[in-house]
Amino acid sequence: MRRHFPRHGNDGQLLSAAQYVGQRAHMTRTRKLHRLLGCLLLLPLFGWALTGAVFFIKPGYQSAFAPLTIKTYPLQQNTVITPGADWQQVKLVRTVLGRHLLVQHNGQWQHLQPEHNTPMALPAEAQIRLLLQDAMTSNPARYGHIVDLDGTRARTSTGVNIRLNWNTLSLQQEGKDTRFINGLYRVHYLQWLPSGELNQGLGLLGLGLLLSMSLLGLRLCWRRPTPR
Repeated sequence: MRRHFPRHGNDGQLLSAAQYVGQRAHMTRTRKLHRLLGCLLLLPLFGWALTGAVFFIKPGYQSAFAPLTIKTYPLQQNTVITPGADWQQVKLVRTVLGRHLLVQHNGQWQHLQPEHNTPMALPAEAQIRLLLQDAMTSNPARYGHIVDLDGTRARTSTGVNIRLNWNTLSLQQEGKDTRFINGLYRVHYLQWLPSGELNQGLGLLGLGLLLSMSLLGLRLCWRRPTPR
């Protein structure tokens, strides 16, 4: 014989049959909605977990984001510099191409000739290649040699892209590992779309769904199960 138990609500009060059925139907809808949100967030959560583990362990970060700097040499002779009244910083360095005067003016860097304080033009391709190749000797295994040079941008035999900023006499390097890790950052922060505004909306949507699923889970957790 089937036994009938008193039907109580979440506040402990006895429920009528209609109220009991309505409460169970509501709980069923809540569970289904919670399950649906979990399925929608399965891919983002998996991506967050996987990329978060990579960011925590940081495999390959040292070489992927290692700074590549212009190789400098000791100055062989004294140089008299007449500074401008509006100069904020001054650097005098010597590279394989000779001496360079770097000056900061109104927050912007200028590349000048030390003898005349006049702008130093971008050198010829052969000199840029010599300057970059000299810097790449700091890590031959990573950079190899230059296979393509287009203005101030170079591509090496190991797949690393190098960009020269002539005004600051600085370099930026980006290899396959750098691009891969940057791609993981885009996955982690839901930067999946080509537009910044769309990515921001996607991120807000993901956070909203995650918050909704958490609140529904909390509600299911604190609801007292009703006897069948």
